[in-house]
Order: sequence, then structure tokens, then C-alpha cells
Amino acid sequence: MLDTKPLLLETDFPPIYRDELNTLQVNLGYLCNLTCVHCHVNAGPTRKEIMSLEVVDLIIQALKKLNIRTLDLTGGAPEMNPHFRYLVTSAKDLGIEVIDRCNLIILHEPGYEDTAQFLADNKVTITASLPCHSEQNVEKQRGKGIFEGSIAVLQELNSLGYGVDPDLQLNLVYNPQDLNLPPGQDSLEADYKRILKEDHNIEFNQLFTITNMPISRFGGWLLAKGLYEEYMDILKGAYTASNLETVMCRSLVSVDYQGYVYDCDFNQMLAMPLIAVSKPRPHIKDILEKDLTGKPIAIGEHCYGCTAGQGSSCGGALGD
Repeated sequence: MLDTKPLLLETDFPPIYRDELNTLQVNLGYLCNLTCVHCHVNAGPTRKEIMSLEVVDLIIQALKKLNIRTLDLTGGAPEMNPHFRYLVTSAKDLGIEVIDRCNLIILHEPGYEDTAQFLADNKVTITASLPCHSEQNVEKQRGKGIFEGSIAVLQELNSLGYGVDPDLQLNLVYNPQDLNLPPGQDSLEADYKRILKEDHNIEFNQLFTITNMPISRFGGWLLAKGLYEEYMDILKGAYTASNLETVMCRSLVSVDYQGYVYDCDFNQMLAMPLIAVSKPRPHIKDILEKDLTGKPIAIGEHCYGCTAGQGSSCGGALGD
């Protein structure tokens, strides 16, 4: 696969610095039951990288020591890690909000059929990928039959109280196609809610619009099609300086499946380690006693993706 990393390292993006750390985003491994075009971690069924129990225990130690308020679990499909439930229940016992970034389809895969009930029992927030309310567009990005399967899972989650009970938050994630930036989040959320309710009787809480990053699988596609420079021009042309105040890397640390730490999930995929600690490759155990506030953040050309237009983060748009 073609790699955009050499093109991203030299940048004129403005320097940014850390605020108080409150979120630990943990990648439990690249194993996934799907292979999606927009996936920036290049996850799939053949990936072998999985977080070990030893590293999971370090994550739990970090949750206690760093005053973390939110544990954001990603993958791959995070539910496929054998220690997923242990980590979830340990975090909930500490009173920490847990987010499961779920591809939906995994919840109906053999061996995972009781996972939705587990998530509901533990009041885990589900942030689920549904890159469009159109069957055709979803299947273009994620594969044949994925839309129908996703709808069935969403209906089950509604039956468990997700999207209905205030304690069971269900959020959806929209990814644009090709070279497009996301449309306005509020107006698109209204469309999603209306169409999913009318067509499938589905309810959810919020829609998060996320810009596709020019890295990994999507970055390779851009290079293969000769579209990389055009896409970067789009991102830079839509740069909005006010988004610098709320980019997610200010309050988040991303942890890979081996326990190494990064300023964000995108830097993790580019192997750009956290620079707030003076080590070539900092590990989660290296920040247990550290205050990262005011420290610099590693930046690259891809950072324009988080600051273009209305902005983009794992929690959706940053501004209007």
C-alpha cells in the first residue's frame, strides 16, 4: 500500500500545546471483522495485533493515576480483544465513562451475540460507524450487506434502551466519500434522525461528522488515484484557526496495542510518538507520574484535516 507519511512530516501547521489530560483513547488492536475503505488504521480480519493483558493492566493503572474521566476504546473492533470486558468493567468500577467505538456488525457475529447486552448492563456509550443513511453509500465504503446488518443491530440496541434511555447513549459517525469534507453536522444529524426513524424506526442521540484523514488506507487510495495534492489543497483551503482551541489532542492521549503513547489516533497510525515526554518512544508507564499540561503536540500536514471547515475530532465537529 502506498504511504503518505513522508509527505506529511514537513508542515507549516501552527504549533499547538496540551491542556489538562482527561481522555485516554486506547486502541485494543487492529483485528476487525470488516475492511472499510475509509479506515485510517488499516484494520481487518487478517490483522494479528492485539493488546495483551499486561498492557491492559497498565491502562487500568493509568486510569487511576492520571485522573482520567473518559476511556475511549477503539480498534479494529475493540470487542474482539479477549480482555475487552475486563477493561470495561474495571473502568466502570472507577466511575469512568467508557466509549465503545463499534462497527455495529460485530454485535451479531458468532461469539459476540451477548455483547450488546453486556454494553447495556455496564452503561457503555456506543459510538457507532454508519457513514451514511443511504444503503448504496454505506456499502460502497464498507461492503455488501453491511447497511442491512447495521440497521438490524441498531434496532436491537434501541430495544435495549440505547438512544432512548438517557443512561444509554448511542451516537453515530458519518464519514464523507472521496474528496469531500463533511457537511454541516447539525443539519446532517437532523436528516439522519428523520430518515432512520421514518424508514427503520431507529433512534439515536448524536451524529458525529469526521473528516477522512490522508493516511493509511485512505491516504494510499489518494496516492494511487493521483489525488493526494488535490485533497491537501482542499483541507488547507478550508483551514479554520479557531478550531485550534478545541482539537482533541489538547486533552487526549492515544495508546496503541503495545502501550506506546501518541498525541492522537492519527499520529499513532503515522508512528509519530508523543513529544511531551523526552523519550524516543514513550510508553504508557512513562506518563503515569507526568503532568503533560503546556507540553507541545507532534504535528504534521494531516492536522489540517482536524481544523478544516467545521473541524473534526472523535467527538465530531469542533465548531459551526
